[in-house]
Amino acid sequence: MTVALSRASRKNENLMLRGMLAMVMVILAAALRVAPHPWNLTPLGAMALFSGAMIRDRRLAFVFPLLALLAGDWIIGFHILMPIVYASFLVDVAIGLVLRSRRTASWIAAATLAGAVQFFVITNFGVWWLLGSYSKTPAGLLDCYIAGVPYFWNTLAGDALYATALFGGFALAERLSPRLRGTVQPLA
Repeated sequence: MTVALSRASRKNENLMLRGMLAMVMVILAAALRVAPHPWNLTPLGAMALFSGAMIRDRRLAFVFPLLALLAGDWIIGFHILMPIVYASFLVDVAIGLVLRSRRTASWIAAATLAGAVQFFVITNFGVWWLLGSYSKTPAGLLDCYIAGVPYFWNTLAGDALYATALFGGFALAERLSPRLRGTVQPLA
């Protein structure tokens, strides 16, 4: 009985440590958002994917990145597209949920690409819909998407760079610290 209790206690401690590490990594990624960077070359998409993949409590996986975004916007400033942008990052968290049991390089790469594409589609639609920059016609929408292509490449580059850092950094921590090893179950 004592051995089983000790084993369960160690497993809970491992899950707690893994969850804390994942949350610290999400906070660090969110903090980088306020640092100077080229347009759309941020860790936010990767942060949301990582949160969905690594934070065990689904509610926390969705809420934690939103709070990080809100804190960053408190510093950077608020804008009319925020609801659209936040919704897009919630889609990234949902994509990250798929990675929970599939944390391989190819799955992470596919999720990163899917996240960048959905961000491009959703946010450019928001620009077309909410800002007066383009005519409210199919041609205006197409013009908006064409104008957004250079920003897509920055989004994809930022997501790829930071997904590599977050998922790779976590995998390295698991490899170096026996206390973080054990289960490949999602965290929290």
